[in-house]
Amino acid sequence: MKKIVLLSDTHGLLREEVKALLAEADAVVHAGDFDTPEVADALRACAEPHLVRGNNDGAWAEDLPRTLAFTIEGVRFFLAHNRRDVPRGLNGVDVVVCGHSHKYASEDRGGVLWLNPGGCGRRRFGLELTLCLMEVDAGRYRVEKIFLPREG
Repeated sequence: MKKIVLLSDTHGLLREEVKALLAEADAVVHAGDFDTPEVADALRACAEPHLVRGNNDGAWAEDLPRTLAFTIEGVRFFLAHNRRDVPRGLNGVDVVVCGHSHKYASEDRGGVLWLNPGGCGRRRFGLELTLCLMEVDAGRYRVEKIFLPREG
């Protein structure tokens, strides 16, 4: 079994609560909008990083792909910042992870989990701060939505 932290839209801020979760994780999945190379580098240093660039990631992030397919413990993932970047008719995946909207969403579409972990950097658009923890084992998974405290 592996524990995965799924997050997006950190926008230059890696909160202490997030760092604590990352320290316990076996893998990290970030759906883009790091905004700074420092945040991306901190996540690259984590165990088994899976990272894509977002629309706010500049020239420094050109080495990051726009989309990424990977498998962890038999669970097949497709990762993109914006769900519009997910190919139509995509098959052979169990979980699609996207960010961009800063709004948590979890929806089963024809047996595929579409998951947006929400934003967990600076609070924007009046939305809650969230990320997800996922446990994967032998092709099965369990997802938990994590709320982060609002600042101030």
